[in-house]
Amino acid sequence: MNDSQYNLLTDELLLAVEEAIEDCGVDIDYEGTGGLLTLTFKNGSKIILNKQAPLQEVWIATKFNGHHFTFANEQWTDKRGGGEFWQFLSAAVSKQASSEITLLAE
Repeated sequence: MNDSQYNLLTDELLLAVEEAIEDCGVDIDYEGTGGLLTLTFKNGSKIILNKQAPLQEVWIATKFNGHHFTFANEQWTDKRGGGEFWQFLSAAVSKQASSEITLLAE
């Protein structure tokens, strides 16, 4: 994957996360700027997603841990445990929002 493809994929991914948060029915604030997306929960905790262009990864920092995702076989996969991006993010958001939330790419 070249840099242009990476930037297109990650921009689409972060936009899809914003749209999924908007549609999830739970009050979660979000702010995106320059390859960084911050989700802020009512309890004050945050999840931060950011592009790591030199490594062609997407990093997610939660209240509990951090994970690095790479794109292969048409999906973003966790380098640590092999989990799929949307499943991981849904579980992390659910935990920090104290509410069962399933996020999906539209």
